[in-house]
Amino acid sequence: MTTAPRIAISAKELLDRILASLDDDKAEDVVTIDLRGRSDVADYMVVCSGRSSRQVTAIAEKLADRLKQDAGLACKIEGKATGDWVLIDAGDVIVHVFRPEVREFYQLEKMWMPTAQAARN
Repeated sequence: MTTAPRIAISAKELLDRILASLDDDKAEDVVTIDLRGRSDVADYMVVCSGRSSRQVTAIAEKLADRLKQDAGLACKIEGKATGDWVLIDAGDVIVHVFRPEVREFYQLEKMWMPTAQAARN
C-alpha cells in the first residue's frame, strides 16, 4: 500500500475530508466546533459517536487511513485499545470519537462550544 505524498490543504478542506469520512462510516451525532481565535491547539474540533467500541475503533482507523492515503497526513491516535474514546490528532482538526455513554459522561463539546451554540444543543 503506497501513501500519497503530503499535500497542502487548508484546515477547512481537511475538516471537509474528515466529515465525509465520518459520514461514510456512519458516525452519529457529529458536532463541529470552530476553535479559530479561541485555541492554538487546532482550528476545528469534531466530536462524534459510534454505537460500540468496535465501531468507534473502526471509525478512527479508517479516518486515519484515508487521511494518510489521500493527503499523506500521518495522524496521531490515542485510545484505540479500549475503543471508549479515541482521539485523532490531524493537526488543524482534532477528532474525538466516543461510545455514547462515555460521551455523555465527559460532555466534551459543552466545554468548547460557544455559549449560544451550547444553549441550542
